Amino acid sequence: MNKGELIESISRQSGLTKADAGRALDATLDAIQGILATGDKVTLPGFGTFSVSKRAARTGRNPQTGEAIKIKARTVAKFKAGKNLSDAVN
Repeated sequence: MNKGELIESISRQSGLTKADAGRALDATLDAIQGILATGDKVTLPGFGTFSVSKRAARTGRNPQTGEAIKIKARTVAKFKAGKNLSDAVN
């Protein structure tokens, strides 16, 4: 499913127009992104938790040459599925 199909599904289920559903989805994603950028987490009970995690610098290997390379430390976004989401998928 791509973003357009998701917007269509939201529109159908909520009774919103596609334009309103698109704006609502964009606003939700922007809000989550903004909160994660501050280092906080977003918890949606039953669905899951979006959070940030710091990865330490480490040494890796170039798969083509086997040469050791340095991988910089970075902050990454994480998602942990909630119980309801996990149960729905299984």
